[in-house]
Formats: sequence, C-alpha cells, structure tokens
Amino acid sequence: MEKVVIIPTYNEKENIAAIIEAVISLELDYHILVIDDGSPDGTANIVRSLFSHYPGQLFLEERRGKLGLGTAYIHGFRWALERGYRYIFEMDADFSHNPADLERLYQACANGADLAIGSRYVKEGAVENWPANRIALSKGASLYTRIITWMPVKDPTAGFVCYKRKVLETINLDAISFVGYAFQIEMKFASWKLGFRIVEVPITFKDRKLGASKMNKGIVKEGILGVLNLRWQSIFKNYRSRVAVGSSNGLFPQQDVLVGGK
Repeated sequence: MEKVVIIPTYNEKENIAAIIEAVISLELDYHILVIDDGSPDGTANIVRSLFSHYPGQLFLEERRGKLGLGTAYIHGFRWALERGYRYIFEMDADFSHNPADLERLYQACANGADLAIGSRYVKEGAVENWPANRIALSKGASLYTRIITWMPVKDPTAGFVCYKRKVLETINLDAISFVGYAFQIEMKFASWKLGFRIVEVPITFKDRKLGASKMNKGIVKEGILGVLNLRWQSIFKNYRSRVAVGSSNGLFPQQDVLVGGK
C-alpha cells in the first residue's frame, strides 16, 4: 500500500484502458483508483472488465451523476487514507500527463517534499498541442492566482500531483468546497498555508488526442471568484484553523516551496 494513482473519469472510454495499462506497465507497484461519475459512455464497464487483468492493483469507485472533479478527488483521498497508502497521486485519464513522470513526482516526495507538482511553468516545463487561447487562459490563471494569493507556486492549477499522506491527513477535506480550477488551487494553497514543503517538477503537458475537454465557463468563473475568496479568508479570517485537522496541536511546520526541484 505504497502508491495509488487517483484518476477521475467522465466519458473517457477512448482513453481509460490505455492509461491504466500505461501506469501498470511501468512495473513500479502503482495501484490505480478510477472514480467514475456515472459516465454514460460505459467508462466504468471498461474498468470492471480489466479487474481480472490487474488483480489487486486496479480499483473502481462509481458515483451517481457528474459531481465534479474536486469531490471526486476528495472521495479518492479518503479511500486511499483509509487503506493506508503513503503516496497519493492525482492524474488525468487523457494522457495530458505522461505516466512515466509519476516516478519523478514520487522521487521528489520520497526525497523530502510533502507535495510534488507536475509543473508546466517552471524551467524545462512545457505545453504541447494546446491552442493559443487555452495557453493564454492557463498562464493568465496562474499569474492571477499568484498575484492575488501570494502563493509561490508557478502552476497552481496543475492537476498532476503527488501528496504524502500526512498532507491529506492534516487538511480538513470537508473545508475544501471547490470543484474545478479552484479545487486544485485551494489544495495547494492549504498545503502552503499549513507549512508543507512543496516542490514543482517540470513536465511536458500534452493536449488530449481523444475525447472531449471538461473545461467550461462555470469552472473558469469558479476559479476567478475562488481565488478572491481564498485571499479574503487568509486576510480576515483564521484560514489555517478552518482548513486544518487538529490545528490546535501545533501542526504547522516550516513553510518551504521549491521550484523545479531545486
């Protein structure tokens, strides 16, 4: 029960079998938890059909309806913590994240980081095959987040992440309420505010080849307003007390953010 990769899905029938095979074929003892939000295209059925091929390594949690990325990950975090996993990963199903980079995130955490982020916007990070408007939106969101929150993370909306279990045990997951961009931002913001050591590992992010993007105007709006809300809470309210489990017990280690693993 060392490493588990959480992959949330909604209509990913074109990608799911291939991404599962790609992770497990690394032969580095990664387990996979797919959390499917009632995909009408039969994504969950494909996952179930693979159980016999990957016994003890592949798991599925099914939810009714499209409930959002953030709640899917929180469901997965709780599942992983209950089963004793030490390193818990977030990864997309569409190959925008290279499964081979999982080990680089793992090594960053094994060598001292509490949270390792697969980052597009540090030195040697890159984006491939994205249209100019998506690149502008993503970079703009990252810059906006850094200016508003002061959080020293260059890719705060990144969805390719490795957490040590102590981070997720310390964060009050009930206090994380966002579902899209803002979810990814708040998890990093909470980790930073609670003093955990963050490392950004450069990756090349590639646009999906199969299936449809889940980006929409509601997610963008949530990101814009969510960042303002985080800043408001951190200035005028005791954000750390709200977001931490056992905050009265001195669970605030020294803050440390590293860019590019340096």
